[in-house]
Amino acid sequence: MTAKDILLHFRLPFSFFLMPVYWFAISQTPNLDHPKAIWIFIILHVFIYPASNAYNSYFDKDEGSIGGLENPPAVDKKLFWASWIVDFLAILISFFVIDPLFAGMILIYGLVSKAYSNDKIRLKKYPILSWFIVGLFQGAFTYFTVILAFTKNIQNLQEQLLPAIISTIMLWAVYPMSQIYQHEEDAKRGDTTLSILLGIKGTFVFTAIVFSIAFAAFFIYFTQNNFIVLLIFNFPTLVFFGWWFLKVWKDKSQANFKNTMWLNLLASICLNGFYVWLCVK
Repeated sequence: MTAKDILLHFRLPFSFFLMPVYWFAISQTPNLDHPKAIWIFIILHVFIYPASNAYNSYFDKDEGSIGGLENPPAVDKKLFWASWIVDFLAILISFFVIDPLFAGMILIYGLVSKAYSNDKIRLKKYPILSWFIVGLFQGAFTYFTVILAFTKNIQNLQEQLLPAIISTIMLWAVYPMSQIYQHEEDAKRGDTTLSILLGIKGTFVFTAIVFSIAFAAFFIYFTQNNFIVLLIFNFPTLVFFGWWFLKVWKDKSQANFKNTMWLNLLASICLNGFYVWLCVK
C-alpha cells in the first residue's frame, strides 16, 4: 500500500459523521476549557475515529463502497500497523495533555471498535449485539468521555445522563442506515448485519421509529425554544429521509452508496449546526 492508500482508508472526512456527539457534549459541558476542548476534538476526529476506520478496513477488505470511500484501495499489513500507531499516539497525547482517565477511556473505545471487525471476535457478525455496542460506545460512552475531561463532579455527571442516552439513541437510529447499501458485500463475508435482518424497507421503518424516540427524549431534555430550533435545523434531513424512503419503496436499488452518504452528510450538517448554535448562543 502507498501512503496515499493508507490515508484514504483512514477516511478522515467520515469523522464528520461522528462529530455531533462531540459538539453535543461540548454544548452541555460545565467549566469548558477551550484549549482542552480543541485537543479533545483533534484526538477523537484526527486520531481515534480514523484509526478505527483503518483497522476495520484491514479486516473487512471491502471491494465495494464503504462509509466515506466509494472505491477503497486494496489493503495489506501496513494499514494494520498504521492504525495501531495512530491509536498509540492518541492515547499518549490524551495521557499528557488531558488526563489519565481520559486516556483510559480512549483506550477502551479503541479496543471495542477493533473488536467490531477483528476476525477473532468480529462483533459485526452479531446484528443485535453490534448495533447495541456501536450505539453505546459511539454515543453515551464518547459523550461521557468528553464530559469527564472537564468535570468529575457526581451531580454534574447525573445531569448529563439524559443527553448521553439521547446520543446513543441517535446512533442506534443511524447505524442500520449506514449498512443499507452493503447487504451483498456483508453477506459475502457471512456477516448478518441488523439492516440485512430488517430488510431494506424495514431498515427505514426501524430508523424512523428510533429517531422518533430520540426526538421525544430531546423534547423532555430541552426547553421549548431549543426544541423548536432543533426541529428547524433538522427539517432538511427529515424531508430528504422521507423523499428517499418513497424512492426506495418503489425501487430498492435506490438504497445505494450515494443516497446513504447524502443522508449521512445532511444529518451531520444539521445536527452539528444545531449543537454549535447551542455552544455560541
